[in-house]
Amino acid sequence: MSLPILYIKPGCPWCDEVVDYLKRKNITVKTVIVSGNPAAMKEMVDLSGQTKAPTMDWQGEVLADFGVDELIPFLKAKGL
Repeated sequence: MSLPILYIKPGCPWCDEVVDYLKRKNITVKTVIVSGNPAAMKEMVDLSGQTKAPTMDWQGEVLADFGVDELIPFLKAKGL
């Protein structure tokens, strides 16, 4: 099973909150920084249809432009 992918931008307060929350909950993700990385940005845009971070790809299920409040029910649906 591959790790969920979390696309982030450094300095983004929502990204920082999500990363901190995932660490506190011991949820491992592959983090991809899209700032300054055109290939990663294109991957995120192709996946989600937008340029806002954070964006998460959890085995094909996408959560885009979210904060911790939106992440909690998403994770609960995954049994976490």
